[in-house]
Amino acid sequence: MRQTGKVALGGVLGALSLTFMLLTFFPFGTYALPAISGAVLIPFVIEINASSGWLVYAAVAILSLFISPDMEAKLLFISFFGYYPILKSLLERLKKRWLEWLLKITVFNVAIITSYFLLLFVFGLDADEIVQSGKYFVYGIIAAGNFVFIIYDMALTNVISLYLRTLHPRVAKMFKLKTR
Repeated sequence: MRQTGKVALGGVLGALSLTFMLLTFFPFGTYALPAISGAVLIPFVIEINASSGWLVYAAVAILSLFISPDMEAKLLFISFFGYYPILKSLLERLKKRWLEWLLKITVFNVAIITSYFLLLFVFGLDADEIVQSGKYFVYGIIAAGNFVFIIYDMALTNVISLYLRTLHPRVAKMFKLKTR
């Protein structure tokens, strides 16, 4: 693919990703929209490469700081959902499946816990309900988050498979690429 095609594809997918981040002014989109916004970058990683995908992620992350109205959604996109599809493509090249999953779950937990500590102590999120609920409630939330993360990872795998079966041949034909 020529450089202009790469830039155009990155610009269109970056703009679509940023549009999803802009929609976080709806209260129900705090968690789902950053996840969808990160998943939009999957075609770029497949068609170009992961290292260029990091540049598109960085551009969307910086712009979402200024455009996205929801602080929690911004932080979730920047700290995890924005780069996870890129990282997933790299981690799934590992030969040991247990190591791949250990790294995925570790990255998820570090990113999410760090995000919420930033929200609590830097940005001043009100945590009275969480503190009153007790430590077992927090452990339950973390366990539930890990369960949902595993489902999210499997869903991304299905989205990638669907893309490779349906849209990749068309994109490859449009840009005169070799199909995988």
